[in-house]
Amino acid sequence: MFSKLAPLQRFAVLSRGAHSSVASATSVATKKKSRPGPPTSDYIFERESKCGAHNYHLLPVALERRKCIYLWDVEGRKYFDFLSSYSAVNQGHCHPKIVNALKSQGKKLTLTSRAFYNNVLGEYEEYFTKLFNYHKVLPMNTGMEAGETACKLAHKWGYTVKAIQKYKAKVIFAAGNFWGRMFSAISSSTDLTSYDDFGPFVPGFDVIPCNDLPALESAFQNPNVAAFMVEPIQGEAGVVPDPGYLMGVREFCTRHQDLYIADEIQTGRWLAVDHENVRPDIVLLGKALSGVLWDDDIMLTIKTGKHGSTYGGNPLGCQVTIAALEVLEEENLLPSDVVTAVRGKEVLNAIVIKETKDHNGLLAKPTHGDIIGFAPPLVIKEDEIRESSEIINKTILSF
Repeated sequence: MFSKLAPLQRFAVLSRGAHSSVASATSVATKKKSRPGPPTSDYIFERESKCGAHNYHLLPVALERRKCIYLWDVEGRKYFDFLSSYSAVNQGHCHPKIVNALKSQGKKLTLTSRAFYNNVLGEYEEYFTKLFNYHKVLPMNTGMEAGETACKLAHKWGYTVKAIQKYKAKVIFAAGNFWGRMFSAISSSTDLTSYDDFGPFVPGFDVIPCNDLPALESAFQNPNVAAFMVEPIQGEAGVVPDPGYLMGVREFCTRHQDLYIADEIQTGRWLAVDHENVRPDIVLLGKALSGVLWDDDIMLTIKTGKHGSTYGGNPLGCQVTIAALEVLEEENLLPSDVVTAVRGKEVLNAIVIKETKDHNGLLAKPTHGDIIGFAPPLVIKEDEIRESSEIINKTILSF
């Protein structure tokens, strides 16, 4: 099922010679009894293949430790991390301030559920809403849940505010979108590998071409449309809309009384919409900041008991989130002007490649077919960017 991506793993693991063979006639149980010393990469590959679900096309690297923007495999090989755990560790791996916040709160209180108040959630909510200039934040666990929450709220808002006929509300999406692999997300997907053989799908989701304002205006002629969800930068598909597109989305949504939902789960700056000074009605956040931002006139259409999350807003997560955002502020990590765009903004970029067999010391991941995304931690320094750029350049010149 992963045959399309097989050629790309040789580029994506630009690894100074790392390579693997998962096949083995010896069982994991037998090897565990007789294997001296720490596990090898091949042993780790085989164990996961035997005992784990095969729902990821894993790159052949078995990682063991980290420091800032670097990773080491179990054989001691060092790599630049240009994936950043899909931008979940923008501050670098195990930043000391974030680790200290985790340890400190972990000794006090980690989870209460949302059945009670706790002394950290309000602090997080106040900090978050002031930073992003929205009235309310609803913390969730993942970006996928943030997207689900936004769609659910858009329907409720459509019925109570826009007076859409009950159960006829629609949400419009841009082609090439990616916001997860759960059922509602694949129902809006145009990626065959995401949705094939999983239908029938969630009704009420329509898809239009990305970066196409006339198509959006045409879709808005349907009075049952409640919202348009779009990524300011399509991190998975590698699409950066033309200048003025986001401003046009804002204008059309306002004109037709539809909600503008910005999927900011893997973008740039504080919010990628800041590039065009646009303020969406709803903002989706993911990775280390998972949640939804909105103002009272939208949020308060959902009443007590209509939505929730067992883990969302837990004291441990809230304290870590505050620390993670403070690192971005205190270390002035946004915005960055060191790298110009290939297909992206700031240090979130992508290139389109052919097959290569080189391994040179940099970890990245293919997104769609021949597109490799680069998303290093925001703490990367100019000399490290130059060194990693040389690795990328060396690989490209080997074609």
